Amino acid sequence: MHLKKLRPLWLALLLTSLIPSGALQAAILPAGNLLPADTFFVFTIPDFNALRHAAGQSPKWLLWNDPALKPFHDKFMSKWNEQFFGPLEQDLGVSLDEYLTLPQGQLTLAVTRNGWDGQDLKQVPGLLFLLDTKDQSTVLATNLDLLRKKWTAAGKSIRTETVHGVPFSVVSLSSNDVPPTLAGLIPANQPVQELGANPEPAQPLEMVFAQYQSLLIVGNSIKAVDPVVSHLTGGSIPSLADNAIFTADQASQFRNSPLFYTWLNAHALCAVIAQIPAAQPNPSAPTLFPPISPTMVLNASGLMSLKSVSISYQELPAGSLMTINLSVPEDGRQGLFKMLATGPKEAGAPAFVPADAVKFWRWRLDSQAFWTELQKTVAGVSPVAGGSLNGVIDMANSLAQQKDPTFDLRKNLIANLGDDWISYAKAPTGSSLADLGQERGILLFAAANPDQTLIALKTVASFSASQEGAPAPRDFLGHTIHTVNWRQQPSVGGTGATTPNYIYATTGGGYVAISLDASMLEEYIRSAGQPPRPLSETAGLADALQQIGGSGNGLFGYEDQRGVMKIVFAGLKQLANSSQPMPLLPKSFTDWIDYSLLPDYDQVAKYFYFTIFTGVTTPEGITYKSYAPRPPQLN
Repeated sequence: MHLKKLRPLWLALLLTSLIPSGALQAAILPAGNLLPADTFFVFTIPDFNALRHAAGQSPKWLLWNDPALKPFHDKFMSKWNEQFFGPLEQDLGVSLDEYLTLPQGQLTLAVTRNGWDGQDLKQVPGLLFLLDTKDQSTVLATNLDLLRKKWTAAGKSIRTETVHGVPFSVVSLSSNDVPPTLAGLIPANQPVQELGANPEPAQPLEMVFAQYQSLLIVGNSIKAVDPVVSHLTGGSIPSLADNAIFTADQASQFRNSPLFYTWLNAHALCAVIAQIPAAQPNPSAPTLFPPISPTMVLNASGLMSLKSVSISYQELPAGSLMTINLSVPEDGRQGLFKMLATGPKEAGAPAFVPADAVKFWRWRLDSQAFWTELQKTVAGVSPVAGGSLNGVIDMANSLAQQKDPTFDLRKNLIANLGDDWISYAKAPTGSSLADLGQERGILLFAAANPDQTLIALKTVASFSASQEGAPAPRDFLGHTIHTVNWRQQPSVGGTGATTPNYIYATTGGGYVAISLDASMLEEYIRSAGQPPRPLSETAGLADALQQIGGSGNGLFGYEDQRGVMKIVFAGLKQLANSSQPMPLLPKSFTDWIDYSLLPDYDQVAKYFYFTIFTGVTTPEGITYKSYAPRPPQLN
């Protein structure tokens, strides 16, 4: 053969020698092609680098790194490294920074059926963790080797099992293997045993792990990882991509390159749960309430008609979009999903909702259909509960008829409810610590006979609290504002005294309006003659609505993060300078988060805007969308 004819071959060999070996490896299959067909649940980030980049440009990440937040940020990170990150590295004997660079491509968590039938206690669902390290595969191999050596030196037994030619390390686990740093954060569960019942033997736990090219594979058994390795090595067993329900959701929900998505095979999961035997009566621990069959709950609630639940998150050029889809076909829809379904009705903010509202939602709920389905669902779950529901109504009628023989709760209240429910709230007027936690809200609902409905509500309220001493109804611009006594509140100081707690109500425009703040009712009544600047004219709202399909699908909501966060910042700073305990924080974290170091809200206001959400019902299912447009100041 002439040497000139060999030149292309030599060139190819030369180029091959210059390319890192990892670059020649085939791309790792996506989650749908790796996971087995019996997957119940999957959470996947298709491209971790894309997520990392998007997160770095997000308003919340930019806020976290803003110079105005530096004192708060630096103190938190100092405590984080001192009390958590550093001790955890010592517990594990590794440098966690070396692991933080490993996520490069796909990251997937999954739960598979793995032979679980809900009855055999020896069978448990499969747990899987998959991580594609791409060009960090050498680092992954080094870290796994160091981990094996550390566990072996600590006396832990590690055996090797080969799956389709791939060697897996198998390690037995116990509660003692939880790092002390993490164990301190997890509340200890005290063992509880039902009287007269034999305790179930604890099942041994295992972790199996291996590296295939750039992919880290971790599972809770060899059986769980077997299908994944089979798909990687060219096996032909069915994968999740062969599941018709997943394929349909992938085409409709995951087609626009989401940064992450979650999928639940609700149909398969509910089918297994339905096989779990109902609890048998225990003579040693009798109960007045009969056990409820899981099958009855699933059927009555409508969960057996639910095929799947999917959640996806996208970064769009002008904002972020979260979509939740419930695949529940109309022809089999019942229970909860029949109650949640909406029709194609306008749910935008009416003209009386002011532009300074910080929260708003409107639900075009068919109240009569909702009530009918609610009764069926409760009775289906438990006939006893269904009878109790009607018994409570009958009792209320008996009590009310002692004063008004014509009173009928079903007729005067329930039958009057319409198909329009509205709520909105305004920021508090005061600036004290007590004021900052008090939004001024109002609830309105349509009624066929609003005045009759309001009287029925007052009658029901009288069963919970005496109406003696309640202020008399008063007239305001031709409307009657009623004041209803509600459960009284204890006075500050622990003296045992109580203060009145009033609910205010009126009617107008075909609605019954209720609020804890009389001024909100007055503003609503006044809006008929003096319309406020409406919420619907808020800058940017019309453009945002286009991203979620408008407000004509029966459910719509809005939250002004600017108004809400201004209150939150002020409240947290005041709280930090008071002697009151920090809310929602474990005691061990109170020295991590120093709210007194927060900047004034105006210094970081540019990172906040508004969010909107909608609900859409189609013959295929129910979809909820939440959209957060990017704050204009960051563009």
